[in-house]
Amino acid sequence: MSSIFKEKSKDPGSYARTGTLHLNGIQIETPIFMPVGTRGSIKSLSSSDIDELGYNLILANTYHLYLRPGKEVLDHFHGLKNFMSYKRALLTDSGGFQVFSLASLFKFEEDGVRFQSHIDGSHHKFTPSSVIDMQRSIGSDIMMVLDDCAPYGSDLGRLELALDRTHRWAKESYNYWMENPGGQNVFPIVQGGVNESLRKRSLDTLQNINFPGIAIGGLSVGEPRPEYIRILECMAPFFDAARPRYLMGVGTVVDILEGVKNGIDMFDCVLPTRNARNGQVFTSLGKINLRNESHRLSDGPIDPECGCKVCVTYSLGYIRHLHKVKELTAFSLSTYHNLFFMQSFMEKMRKSIEIGNFQGFYDHWKNLFGS
Repeated sequence: MSSIFKEKSKDPGSYARTGTLHLNGIQIETPIFMPVGTRGSIKSLSSSDIDELGYNLILANTYHLYLRPGKEVLDHFHGLKNFMSYKRALLTDSGGFQVFSLASLFKFEEDGVRFQSHIDGSHHKFTPSSVIDMQRSIGSDIMMVLDDCAPYGSDLGRLELALDRTHRWAKESYNYWMENPGGQNVFPIVQGGVNESLRKRSLDTLQNINFPGIAIGGLSVGEPRPEYIRILECMAPFFDAARPRYLMGVGTVVDILEGVKNGIDMFDCVLPTRNARNGQVFTSLGKINLRNESHRLSDGPIDPECGCKVCVTYSLGYIRHLHKVKELTAFSLSTYHNLFFMQSFMEKMRKSIEIGNFQGFYDHWKNLFGS
C-alpha cells in the first residue's frame, strides 16, 4: 500500500515532527487541527468560510449523519462533500464515541452495537462493515473503524474486553475495506485507558495491520492531565514513523502542545467552536471572555496581533454587545476568529519545529494557556 504520509522535519529534543498528508490530490501540512462539522456543517459557518480560513481537512460524524440526513440522501447527492459544497478533504469518525457518550442508548453484541436513536428512540445496529458502508456513502477520505472506548476509571476486566472488541473489529474492518478501498483510507483506534501495558499492546497489535494511519482514542475523556501525558509518553517511542497519528477529540492549546511533543500529527475537537458560541475566544494574550463588562467600551480588536477579518473589521466592544443581546452574528464572528487562531497556532507550531525552536514555542504557549 502506498503511504499517504511523508515526514518532513523532527524536533531534536522531543518526538514533535512536521509532515505532509496526501489525500486524493489534497496536501495537508501536519501537525494539523481539524474543525468539527458534526452534521455536515461547522456550526455558524458556511463552507466558503472554511475555504477562506484555509482548512484542507475537516471532520464529520458518522452516527449523526446516519440518523440525519441518512444514507439515502447522501447516496443521492454522491457524498457529503457535494451535499455541503465543500471540496477539500474529509475525515469521519465511526460512531464509536457516541457508544461511549450515549452509553444508556447502546448495547454491545458480539458483532457490533445495537442502539436507540437519541432523536426518536428508533432502533438501529452498527457493525464494523456497516459503519464502513456508511462512511463510503459519506465519501470521507479518512474513515474510522468501529471501536469500544471504555470509560475512564474502568477496571482491568472492562479494559481487556474493550481491547478484544476493538482489535477484532479493526481486523474485520480492514478486511472489509480492502475488498473495495475506493480511494478512501481507514484508521484503527488504539485503546487501553490509562494502562500503559494495554496501550502498548493495542498500538503493537494495530500497527501490525497494514492500515495507512493510526488513531488514538479514549484520551481526554475525564482523566487528569498527568495521566493523559503519561499515556502519550508511553506510546511515543513506539509510533511507526511512516504513518500519520491522529489523537481523537483533543483540542485545547495545552493538550495539543503535549500531543505534538509526543509525536501526534492530527487533532480534532469541538472546543474552539463551542467556546466561541459561549463567548470565549483564544488570543495571543490568552483566553478572553467576550461578555465581561470590562470590554464594554473597548474599541480595539479581539486580538491586536490577529489578522483575521473579524479583528480587522470589528471592535471587541461590538462583539461583546452581539453576545450580550444574543445576536446570531456573534456566533459566526467568534467562531471564525477562533478557527483562524487555531490555524495560525498550528502554522506557527510547524514553523517552530522546522527551525528547531519547538521547546521555546511549547514553553510560551503552555505558560499562556496552562490551567
